[in-house]
Amino acid sequence: MAYITLKNINKIYPNGYHAVHDFNLEIEKGEFIVFVGPSGCGKSTTLRMIAGLEDISNGDFLINGNRANELGPREREVAMVFQSYALYPQMTVFDNIAFGLTLQGVDEEVIEEKVKKTAAILGLTDYLDRLPRALSGGQRQRVAIGRAIIRKVGIFLMDEPLSNLDAKQRVTMRSEIASIHRETGATTIYVTHDQTEAMTLADRIVVMKDGYVQQIGTPYELYFNPVNVFVAGFIGEPPMNFIRGKVSGGKMAFGKNTIDLTKKMGKKAADYEGKEIVFGFRPEAIDLFAEENAYKIDADVELTEMLGDNTNVYITSGEEKAILKVDPHDTPEIDEPITFCIPYESVYLFDAETEQRIM
Repeated sequence: MAYITLKNINKIYPNGYHAVHDFNLEIEKGEFIVFVGPSGCGKSTTLRMIAGLEDISNGDFLINGNRANELGPREREVAMVFQSYALYPQMTVFDNIAFGLTLQGVDEEVIEEKVKKTAAILGLTDYLDRLPRALSGGQRQRVAIGRAIIRKVGIFLMDEPLSNLDAKQRVTMRSEIASIHRETGATTIYVTHDQTEAMTLADRIVVMKDGYVQQIGTPYELYFNPVNVFVAGFIGEPPMNFIRGKVSGGKMAFGKNTIDLTKKMGKKAADYEGKEIVFGFRPEAIDLFAEENAYKIDADVELTEMLGDNTNVYITSGEEKAILKVDPHDTPEIDEPITFCIPYESVYLFDAETEQRIM
């Protein structure tokens, strides 16, 4: 196992493009860290710098307290699983898994023992004589993971490993990756654009945007305590609803609704008089029935999506749009008015100019 420190890590390409800005993170031994964010946010570039596949422009990268900026990929003792599987098509599953040990000159009997043990962990015992083309996408990805974990390195790096799988395979592989992590106890850094993968796998999540770290925290912290509009909107499915409005007399108006912000902000509402703020709430945080300590909102139903365990209700209020998640038995009629409540504690307020949360 290993622990990793990244101090003020930057990546600047020769053309001047600044891909990663002042990335700081300490990763504990055995921790499962997920980098998440939209395409182009710098998450894969950061992973490649950790792997030694990209040079670090400036900053310090340490493994077990020792500077590792100048070490090559093999010297860092990391194993990487790529999006594309990167299997050798002419080799059997056995030979693909054994490849790294074969290069190291490990004794054949040891290799056979380790391959069989790894295959058993991954459910590949019956496929060791097959070529990759005879396997499903999920099975190929397990082979790629097997080739990584058989080396018993301290650091596993995974770059979008499930993006080529269908929805059902992704669910299965998520649970298998979690099981493998528990089995090996290795420090794991996992890159994805899928916030569901991030929330279900991570001990901690690093949310990135435009090369900058937006927030680092546990899935719980990111869901319930987002620091800005981007994190609040990125984590959660459906995403958080945002309504923008100007504060006047401690209130904000939209559609037929007037929100008394002092109920949430107290005297701090006066600090935003005449300024625009963002009123946020999660689709699942609403109540269709009146209750105390809650904002009562009137809107119109535009569309409903029956999903089995819940219904997504698309609403409009004036020019504002939002999504509600309700019990399917309470699904409203399309083109009908709807009234719902948002508990004060479920409301998030953000400064519209900085997009930072108003605490």
